[in-house]
Amino acid sequence: MSFGGLETGTVESFDDAVGLGEIVTGDGRRFAFQCIEIADGTRTIRVGARVAFGVRSRFGRREAMAVTPVP
Repeated sequence: MSFGGLETGTVESFDDAVGLGEIVTGDGRRFAFQCIEIADGTRTIRVGARVAFGVRSRFGRREAMAVTPVP
C-alpha cells in the first residue's frame, strides 16, 4: 500500500544499540533502515509503529528512507 506516493508498513524490529531496524509491508516485503532515516530526528522508533517511507537502492539492495510514523 502507498501513502501519498510512499510505501507504508509496520516496524517489525528495531535495535536501539546498533540503530538498525526492519519494516514489513502489508504484502510481506521487507525493508531495512538505519536510525538516521527516522524523519523526526529522534533516532528511535517503537516496534509495531505504522510508518510511511520512501525506498532507495543502496549497495545493491532496497532500503527504507525518511521513515515517518502515520496514524
